[in-house]
Amino acid sequence: MSSSHTPLVQTPETTYRVHFQDCDMMGHLNNARYLDYFLNAREDHTTEHYALNLGQVASTLGASWVITKHHISYLRPALHSETVRIKSQLIHFDNSNLVVEMQMLSEDGTRLKALLWSEMTFVKVSTGTRTDHSDDLMDMLDEVDVEDVSYDPDGFDDRVRSLRKQLKRERAGHDD
Repeated sequence: MSSSHTPLVQTPETTYRVHFQDCDMMGHLNNARYLDYFLNAREDHTTEHYALNLGQVASTLGASWVITKHHISYLRPALHSETVRIKSQLIHFDNSNLVVEMQMLSEDGTRLKALLWSEMTFVKVSTGTRTDHSDDLMDMLDEVDVEDVSYDPDGFDDRVRSLRKQLKRERAGHDD
């Protein structure tokens, strides 16, 4: 890559308004709809920041990512008409797998509402079998991988606790 290469955004974010149709009788975002909000945000982020249209990847490379597992923690309700901030970031990858972390926060970004880890495997569209990322994809994944989030497949609850403590410190003005 040349020195004029603009670095890719590692943690893109967008805001969304919680719609009435997505809420339960208490006016809270329905638990199942969190996944839609997260996955739609990630698709927006990959298209806007990485020029990666997932449909085009599938047709061009004959392969695509399929979700194999979600870890989700619901911490605070997202309420009808509320604007939420959604951040997404790659926290782990190897030759054929990746893990994306997605955070739903209050609009000002100070309170964590939900955290999602989505584990995905790169598979051939024709056979549904695992395949390796291309060299170009590996280079891009390496560039957007957030190295300061240590990924441990069993460490989801620890990550939730750590992130909540970090945001609490930031709210208190003791950012270290």
